[in-house]
Amino acid sequence: MTLPLFLLTGAGFPADSPVDRQASSSAEAGFSRDSLSEGMTFLLPASVRRHAVKAMRLGQGDGLLLSDGRGLKVQARITDPQAGAVMVEKIGLEPAPAVKLGLIQALAKSGRDEQAIEMATEIGVDRVIPWQAQRSIVLWKGSKAGKGREKWRDQLIAATEQSRRSWLPQLDPVMNSKQLAAWISQVVGFGDTVIVLHQDASESWGSISDRLAEKYRMAIETAGQGETRGEEAPTIFVIVGPEGGISDEEIGLFKEAGATLALIGRNILRASSAGPVALTLLTRIIGRIQ
Repeated sequence: MTLPLFLLTGAGFPADSPVDRQASSSAEAGFSRDSLSEGMTFLLPASVRRHAVKAMRLGQGDGLLLSDGRGLKVQARITDPQAGAVMVEKIGLEPAPAVKLGLIQALAKSGRDEQAIEMATEIGVDRVIPWQAQRSIVLWKGSKAGKGREKWRDQLIAATEQSRRSWLPQLDPVMNSKQLAAWISQVVGFGDTVIVLHQDASESWGSISDRLAEKYRMAIETAGQGETRGEEAPTIFVIVGPEGGISDEEIGLFKEAGATLALIGRNILRASSAGPVALTLLTRIIGRIQ
């Protein structure tokens, strides 16, 4: 049976407070690789304890996985369900990807945008950017922007735990089309790739795949040797429009900024499925799926 995973990021552990036997009596203990050792015991934050013990009905002796969302994955066992005490059994660290994946998802109606980022997280997306497209029916303005972003973050956390990932995707603030175009120009200049999924694109996915494989060949090969660039790793971003499509003006802005238009097959995909399909294909190109 696969052990359930719980993210401890933002769950009551200040980053500068060590987890040790002196601090283990407090839910304010920190959680980091340097503060952990096999055999030590500490208390889970109250929210995680409730989720594990109350909701998932885990009891004494049951195993679980804990992660900081930054690559750290700890296998532990519950020693006292009522107190939320766990004992560390194994400590692992998953390296950052050599080539990262990003999804720029337009706000879409009927929760299709949330479906997209949920599946993208399960597939392995590393960065998610909400996009207020010209044809987006859903609007993140004023207080709605904060609430919308919080809802997306909750979705990313839940999907990360469900898929047993030890890396929580980065969630950026929402951008409008002009802001996004300026941002595209910047990241392309740094060596990243931005692909706009569009039904009128003239370049096939196969053609783009070959170019991407060659462009990031060195990063992919060094990843096989255990070498990564961490925060500096190049990223391949995919842009997905809303149900009404991407406007001609937006296409012009993005192309001028350095984005590439691509067509995936003959069928038109929904806003909820286009991104996950593209990301799945990209995982093969960058060597995550053999």
